[in-house]
Amino acid sequence: MALTLHSYWRATAPYRVRIGLNLKGLPYDYAPVNLLKAEQNDEAYAGLNRQELIPALRTGDGHVLTQSLAILEWLEEVHPEPALLPKNPFDRATVRAMAAIVACDIHPLNNLRIQKQLTALGVDDAGRNVWTQRWINDGFRALEPMVAVHGRGFAFGDAPTLADCLLIPQVYSAERYAVDLAPYPAIRAVADAAARHPAFAAAHPDNQPDAVKA
Repeated sequence: MALTLHSYWRATAPYRVRIGLNLKGLPYDYAPVNLLKAEQNDEAYAGLNRQELIPALRTGDGHVLTQSLAILEWLEEVHPEPALLPKNPFDRATVRAMAAIVACDIHPLNNLRIQKQLTALGVDDAGRNVWTQRWINDGFRALEPMVAVHGRGFAFGDAPTLADCLLIPQVYSAERYAVDLAPYPAIRAVADAAARHPAFAAAHPDNQPDAVKA
Protein backbone atom coordinates (compact mmCIF):
# COMPACT_ATOMS: atom_id res chain seq x y z
CA MET A 1 0.00 0.00 0.00
CA ALA A 2 1.49 3.32 -1.10
CA LEU A 3 1.60 5.89 1.71
CA THR A 4 2.03 9.65 1.51
CA LEU A 5 2.74 11.65 4.65
CA HIS A 6 1.90 15.35 4.64
CA SER A 7 4.45 16.78 7.02
CA TYR A 8 6.49 19.77 8.11
CA TRP A 9 10.08 19.12 9.05
CA ARG A 10 10.19 20.40 12.63
CA ALA A 11 6.55 20.00 13.68
CA THR A 12 6.34 17.36 16.38
CA ALA A 13 3.04 15.70 15.39
CA PRO A 14 4.22 14.47 11.96
CA TYR A 15 7.61 13.69 13.53
CA ARG A 16 5.77 11.11 15.67
CA VAL A 17 4.28 9.47 12.60
CA ARG A 18 7.63 9.42 10.79
CA ILE A 19 9.08 7.49 13.70
CA GLY A 20 6.20 5.03 13.66
CA LEU A 21 6.44 4.47 9.91
CA ASN A 22 10.19 3.91 10.19
CA LEU A 23 9.85 1.51 13.11
CA LYS A 24 7.34 -0.49 11.08
CA GLY A 25 9.69 -0.47 8.10
CA LEU A 26 7.07 1.15 5.87
CA PRO A 27 8.24 3.32 2.95
CA TYR A 28 6.29 6.49 2.28
CA ASP A 29 6.33 9.56 0.09
CA TYR A 30 6.94 12.88 1.83
CA ALA A 31 4.65 15.79 0.96
CA PRO A 32 5.86 18.99 2.64
CA VAL A 33 3.36 21.45 4.09
CA ASN A 34 5.06 24.70 5.11
CA LEU A 35 3.36 25.88 8.28
CA LEU A 36 5.20 29.20 8.33
CA LYS A 37 3.74 29.97 4.90
CA ALA A 38 0.31 28.79 6.09
CA GLU A 39 0.15 26.12 3.40
CA GLN A 40 -1.98 24.06 5.77
CA ASN A 41 -4.76 26.57 5.11
CA ASP A 42 -4.60 26.20 1.34
CA GLU A 43 -7.73 24.77 -0.23
CA ALA A 44 -5.93 21.72 -1.59
CA TYR A 45 -4.65 20.64 1.81
CA ALA A 46 -7.78 21.68 3.70
CA GLY A 47 -9.62 19.23 1.49
CA LEU A 48 -7.54 16.46 3.01
CA ASN A 49 -7.64 17.66 6.61
CA ARG A 50 -10.56 19.86 7.61
CA GLN A 51 -8.75 20.92 10.78
CA GLU A 52 -6.00 22.35 8.57
CA LEU A 53 -3.40 20.69 10.77
CA ILE A 54 -0.62 18.25 10.08
CA PRO A 55 -0.04 15.39 9.73
CA ALA A 56 -2.28 13.73 7.20
CA LEU A 57 -1.48 10.25 5.94
CA ARG A 58 -2.91 9.31 2.56
CA THR A 59 -3.16 5.62 1.79
CA GLY A 60 -2.97 4.02 -1.61
CA ASP A 61 -6.62 3.00 -1.47
CA GLY A 62 -7.85 6.58 -1.17
CA HIS A 63 -8.23 6.95 2.59
CA VAL A 64 -6.83 9.97 4.42
CA LEU A 65 -5.97 9.62 8.11
CA THR A 66 -5.45 12.55 10.48
CA GLN A 67 -4.36 13.02 14.11
CA SER A 68 -0.98 11.51 14.90
CA LEU A 69 -2.15 9.17 17.66
CA ALA A 70 -4.96 7.81 15.48
CA ILE A 71 -2.49 7.26 12.64
CA LEU A 72 -0.07 5.43 14.93
CA GLU A 73 -2.85 3.23 16.29
CA TRP A 74 -3.93 2.44 12.71
CA LEU A 75 -0.37 1.49 11.82
CA GLU A 76 -0.31 -0.84 14.81
CA GLU A 77 -3.56 -2.50 13.76
CA VAL A 78 -2.69 -2.86 10.07
CA HIS A 79 1.02 -3.65 10.55
CA PRO A 80 1.20 -5.27 14.00
CA GLU A 81 4.88 -6.21 13.82
CA PRO A 82 7.12 -4.94 15.20
CA ALA A 83 4.67 -4.01 17.92
CA LEU A 84 4.41 -0.47 19.30
CA LEU A 85 2.18 -1.62 22.16
CA PRO A 86 2.88 -4.35 24.74
CA LYS A 87 0.70 -7.46 24.89
CA ASN A 88 -0.39 -7.07 28.52
CA PRO A 89 -3.48 -4.79 28.81
CA PHE A 90 -2.14 -2.94 31.85
CA ASP A 91 1.19 -2.35 30.12
CA ARG A 92 -0.65 -1.12 27.01
CA ALA A 93 -2.60 1.32 29.16
CA THR A 94 0.63 2.61 30.71
CA VAL A 95 2.23 3.18 27.30
CA ARG A 96 -0.91 4.94 26.09
CA ALA A 97 -0.91 7.11 29.21
CA MET A 98 2.69 8.14 28.54
CA ALA A 99 1.77 9.04 24.97
CA ALA A 100 -1.31 10.96 26.10
CA ILE A 101 0.69 13.13 28.50
CA VAL A 102 2.54 14.44 25.46
CA ALA A 103 -0.31 14.46 22.95
CA CYS A 104 -3.04 15.77 25.24
CA ASP A 105 -1.35 17.72 28.03
CA ILE A 106 1.88 19.21 26.63
CA HIS A 107 1.66 19.70 22.89
CA PRO A 108 -1.80 21.31 22.57
CA LEU A 109 -0.72 24.17 24.83
CA ASN A 110 2.43 24.92 22.84
CA ASN A 111 1.73 24.29 19.17
CA LEU A 112 1.93 26.90 16.43
CA ARG A 113 -1.72 27.97 16.75
CA ILE A 114 -1.24 28.70 20.44
CA GLN A 115 2.03 30.53 19.83
CA LYS A 116 0.30 32.74 17.24
CA GLN A 117 -2.58 33.46 19.59
CA LEU A 118 -0.21 34.40 22.40
CA THR A 119 1.52 36.80 20.01
CA ALA A 120 -1.84 38.28 19.03
CA LEU A 121 -2.58 38.85 22.72
CA GLY A 122 0.65 40.81 23.08
CA VAL A 123 2.85 38.17 24.69
CA ASP A 124 6.47 38.75 23.68
CA ASP A 125 9.13 36.15 22.84
CA ALA A 126 10.30 35.85 26.44
CA GLY A 127 6.77 35.41 27.73
CA ARG A 128 5.96 32.76 25.14
CA ASN A 129 9.12 30.89 26.07
CA VAL A 130 8.17 30.91 29.77
CA TRP A 131 4.71 29.65 28.83
CA THR A 132 6.10 26.84 26.69
CA GLN A 133 8.69 25.76 29.23
CA ARG A 134 6.09 25.65 31.98
CA TRP A 135 3.86 23.10 30.20
CA ILE A 136 6.74 20.95 29.00
CA ASN A 137 8.12 20.80 32.53
CA ASP A 138 4.69 19.91 33.93
CA GLY A 139 4.45 16.97 31.54
CA PHE A 140 8.04 15.84 31.97
CA ARG A 141 7.69 15.86 35.76
CA ALA A 142 4.88 13.33 35.34
CA LEU A 143 6.67 11.29 32.69
CA GLU A 144 10.06 11.05 34.39
CA PRO A 145 9.05 8.66 37.21
CA MET A 146 7.01 6.56 34.78
CA VAL A 147 10.00 6.14 32.50
CA ALA A 148 12.29 5.51 35.47
CA VAL A 149 10.05 2.64 36.64
CA HIS A 150 9.15 1.09 33.30
CA GLY A 151 12.04 1.96 31.01
CA ARG A 152 14.88 -0.38 30.20
CA GLY A 153 16.54 1.60 27.45
CA PHE A 154 13.36 3.05 25.99
CA ALA A 155 10.36 4.65 27.67
CA PHE A 156 8.72 1.28 28.36
CA GLY A 157 10.96 -1.75 28.23
CA ASP A 158 13.93 -2.39 25.99
CA ALA A 159 12.30 -1.73 22.59
CA PRO A 160 10.60 1.35 21.16
CA THR A 161 6.87 1.76 21.76
CA LEU A 162 4.15 4.27 21.07
CA ALA A 163 5.45 6.21 24.08
CA ASP A 164 8.81 6.80 22.40
CA CYS A 165 7.10 7.95 19.18
CA LEU A 166 5.60 10.77 21.24
CA LEU A 167 8.38 11.41 23.75
CA ILE A 168 11.30 11.91 21.37
CA PRO A 169 9.66 14.69 19.32
CA GLN A 170 8.70 16.40 22.58
CA VAL A 171 12.31 16.24 23.77
CA TYR A 172 13.30 17.88 20.47
CA SER A 173 10.76 20.64 21.15
CA ALA A 174 12.02 21.01 24.72
CA GLU A 175 15.54 21.56 23.44
CA ARG A 176 14.26 24.15 20.95
CA TYR A 177 12.73 26.09 23.83
CA ALA A 178 15.80 25.71 26.07
CA VAL A 179 14.09 23.58 28.70
CA ASP A 180 16.57 22.37 31.31
CA LEU A 181 16.54 18.59 30.97
CA ALA A 182 18.89 17.97 33.90
CA PRO A 183 15.99 17.04 36.25
CA TYR A 184 14.92 14.27 33.85
CA PRO A 185 17.73 11.70 33.64
CA ALA A 186 15.44 8.83 32.62
CA ILE A 187 13.98 10.86 29.75
CA ARG A 188 17.45 11.96 28.68
CA ALA A 189 18.63 8.34 28.64
CA VAL A 190 15.75 7.40 26.33
CA ALA A 191 16.61 10.30 24.04
CA ASP A 192 20.22 9.12 23.91
CA ALA A 193 19.12 5.58 23.01
CA ALA A 194 16.77 6.88 20.33
CA ALA A 195 19.52 8.98 18.79
CA ARG A 196 21.44 5.76 18.12
CA HIS A 197 18.43 4.00 16.56
CA PRO A 198 18.17 4.28 12.75
CA ALA A 199 14.37 4.68 12.71
CA PHE A 200 14.54 7.69 15.00
CA ALA A 201 17.58 9.16 13.25
CA ALA A 202 15.84 8.99 9.86
CA ALA A 203 12.77 10.70 11.31
CA HIS A 204 14.72 13.57 12.88
CA PRO A 205 13.67 17.02 11.59
CA ASP A 206 17.15 17.83 10.29
CA ASN A 207 16.95 14.81 7.98
CA GLN A 208 13.71 15.79 6.22
CA PRO A 209 13.66 17.04 2.61
CA ASP A 210 12.08 20.36 3.59
CA ALA A 211 14.43 21.03 6.51
CA VAL A 212 15.79 24.54 6.74
CA LYS A 213 19.50 24.37 7.39
CA ALA A 214 20.91 26.90 9.83
